[in-house]
Amino acid sequence: MYRRWSAFLFPLTALLLVGSLVWGYQVNQQKNSIMIKAENQYQRAFHDLSYHMERLHGELGNTLAVHAASDGMHRKGLVNVWRLTSEAQNEINQLPLALLPFSQTEEFLSKISNFSYKAAVRDFTKKPLTDGELNNLKELYKSSGEISKDLQAVQDKVIDNHLRWVDVEAALASEEEPMDNTIIDGFKTVDKRVSQYPELDFGPSVASMYDKRSVRKIDGAPVTPEIIQAKAIKFAGAGKGATVQITENGTGTEWASYTATVSGPQGTVPISMDFTTRGGHLISYTDNREVGPAQVTLKNAITRAQQFLKQKGYPNMAPIRADQFDNLGNLTFVTERDGVLIYPEKMTVRVGLDTGEVIGFQAHDYVNEHDDDRQIPKPKLSLAQARKFLNSDYKETYNRLAWIENEDAVELLTYEFGGKINGSQYRIYLNATDGTEEMVEEVRTSSGAQDKMQ
Repeated sequence: MYRRWSAFLFPLTALLLVGSLVWGYQVNQQKNSIMIKAENQYQRAFHDLSYHMERLHGELGNTLAVHAASDGMHRKGLVNVWRLTSEAQNEINQLPLALLPFSQTEEFLSKISNFSYKAAVRDFTKKPLTDGELNNLKELYKSSGEISKDLQAVQDKVIDNHLRWVDVEAALASEEEPMDNTIIDGFKTVDKRVSQYPELDFGPSVASMYDKRSVRKIDGAPVTPEIIQAKAIKFAGAGKGATVQITENGTGTEWASYTATVSGPQGTVPISMDFTTRGGHLISYTDNREVGPAQVTLKNAITRAQQFLKQKGYPNMAPIRADQFDNLGNLTFVTERDGVLIYPEKMTVRVGLDTGEVIGFQAHDYVNEHDDDRQIPKPKLSLAQARKFLNSDYKETYNRLAWIENEDAVELLTYEFGGKINGSQYRIYLNATDGTEEMVEEVRTSSGAQDKMQ
C-alpha cells in the first residue's frame, strides 16, 4: 500500500517542484524585463532632460545675441525656448521624482514656458520686447546655464558609476536611504539653487496663472456667527422653529468661512449655505431635497431663476447659458450693466425641473469679482466696424457687448459674436477698441442646452 502511494506521490511531487521552479524563473524573467524597460525609460528621459536644458541655455543666448529690434529672430528664439522648456517639463514628468522635492525647478520651467509662449504669439510690431523682458531673458540665460551645469554633473556621475534610476525609485518609495544617493542629492541641489533665484516680473499674464484665488479683496469687516445665523434664516426663508448650526472653516487662514445648516420642522431636508467671514457674503447655497421627474421646461426654469436672484438681492443678472441634465437645470448668469455683460461677475444656479424651484447656486466668482465702481468705457468701434474683423465665412447668429478678462489677465470691453463656421459653433470676442481677436471659444452644447439667452 505504502509503495503504491509512494510510486504515485513521488513523481507528482517532483512534477510540482519542477513546475514551481519554472514558474518562478518565468516570473523573475518578467520582473527583470519590466525593470530593464523602466530603467531604459528613466535613463532616456534623464539624458534628454540634460540635453534639452543645455539647448535651452543656448537658445536663450541666441535670442539675446541679436539686435534689440530683430523682431523676427526674437519670435523664433522665444518659440524655440517654449518648445524646449515644454520638452524638459515632459521629461521631468517621466522621472520617478514624485517623492523628491523638485517643485521649484518645475515651476521655474513652467514660468519660462508660459512667458516665452505669450511673448512669441503677440504682434512684435505693436508690442516689441520691453527692457524688462530683455532683462528677464538675461537672468534666465544665466540661471539655465547653472541648472544645465548641475544636471551635466549628475549625468557624468550616473554614467561613470553605472547608477540606476530604479534603485532611486525603490529607495524613495520605501523611504530608505539608498546606497548611493548621488542622483537624489544632485536634484536637491538643483531645486535648492532655483529656490534662491530672484523673483522675476513676468508680467500680469504669466503671474495670473500662479496667483491663487484670494478672498482678501472682499470688502467688509469680519462678521460674527450670530450675524451669519440671521443671514441664513433670512435667505432660506425659514419660519419659526427653524434651527441653525454654524460651523467655522479654515480659522486663521485667508480661506476662512462659515457654513450654516438650516433645519426646519421634523421631516424637512436641511439647507446648507457658505458665507465669507469678511462681509458675510453668501458664496454657495444648497437645498438637499430629492428632485422628482422633470415637469418644467428649461425656458421656464430660467425665468424662475431670474426671479429668485432678484428676490435675493441680485437684480441685474442676465442668463448666458443653460444646460439640462436629467431633472436638473444648470444655468449660468453674469451681471449686466448698461447693456454690457460683465463676465468676471459670474454665478451658476441649479434648478429642480420637477417644480422649477432653485435648489442651489455657486457665487464664488461673483463675490470675488463684483465691483460697483468698475469703469466700462464706450466702444470705439461701431458694431458694423467690428463685424468687418470676422471671418467672411462666419455665420453670425447674435452679438452683444461683453466685458471679459483676456489671456493676458487684462479686463477690457469686447464685441461678442456667436455663430457657426466649419460645422461648429463658436463665440468670438473682438476688442471694441481695435478689433483684435481677444478670445475664440468653441461652444459644445449638450442636449437641450441653450448658449445664448437674450
